Amino acid sequence: MKTAITEMFGIEHPIIQGGMHYVGFAEMAAAVSNAGGLGIITGLTQKTPADLANEIARCRDMTDKPFGVNLTFLPTVNAPDYPGYIRAIVEGGVKVVETAGNNPQAVLPHLKDAGIKVIHKCTSVRHALKAQSIGCDAVSVDGFECGGHPGEDDVPNFILLPRAADELEIPFVSSGGMADGRSLVASLAFGAAGMNMGTRFIATKEAPVHDNVKQAILAASELDTRLVMRPLRNTERVLTNDAVERLLEKERALGADLKFEDIIEEVAGVYPSIMREGEMDRGAWSCGMVAGLVYDIPTCRELIKRIMKQANEIVDRIDGLRRA
Repeated sequence: MKTAITEMFGIEHPIIQGGMHYVGFAEMAAAVSNAGGLGIITGLTQKTPADLANEIARCRDMTDKPFGVNLTFLPTVNAPDYPGYIRAIVEGGVKVVETAGNNPQAVLPHLKDAGIKVIHKCTSVRHALKAQSIGCDAVSVDGFECGGHPGEDDVPNFILLPRAADELEIPFVSSGGMADGRSLVASLAFGAAGMNMGTRFIATKEAPVHDNVKQAILAASELDTRLVMRPLRNTERVLTNDAVERLLEKERALGADLKFEDIIEEVAGVYPSIMREGEMDRGAWSCGMVAGLVYDIPTCRELIKRIMKQANEIVDRIDGLRRA
């Protein structure tokens, strides 16, 4: 299945593993890339540029296929060493970067000069158009269903993807609610050139997270995510647990007086305990509504092969209906 995204990134299947905090290690990225998709290392999970350089080298030892690095630009007082991370990416020979968060315009010249393709994560058409205007090669259009930060517009993919197709000239992939061949064919029908999966890739054998995390996704339904930090206009979709319900109770009690400091215990620095140690009630962690479509924990190769088989069967069936 060739699309603008497979051609741009030099991959076999139009499936991308999005950057995920404390999930996107070399093992994850290499497994997806070896299966024909595009694996992504999460840059800021690595504490220093030197750590990222080592992770890129580890991934290169595990795969000879293309893989990328996610770099999220955070609104923070003590900013990470972004120039150092960019240097590690360029010197590591990475050819795809997934940017997220704030506008990446300042770093684009450095990436473009190194021949790197940039795909930016967007939760609205206006942000996607801005990414196109500053020179991003592609965008990931994230609907309201997605895990992590869905923005503040609350537009689901049934509307957002066709709107993006109507407005954009550069290729885009769908993100949020993507799990199987049906997701891929629907995304293509809406005008996307592929799809980005996050939560679904956590529930795979190679995902370097505690089994408790995988089992939590497997056990969850589409009703088990919550939106937190809405009063702070920093909305995040997470899987419910005791800490999340406690956080939501604080939001209800404090109302307009809520400050980040009031919920810091539930959201700051919790990922290592959850993803590595399996302490599932330690805090809030990103998870999409697509958990309701996760029924097993396959290898990445099994998952991608199954997705493509189902997608091709659907396309053949539609073609048969057309010819009939």
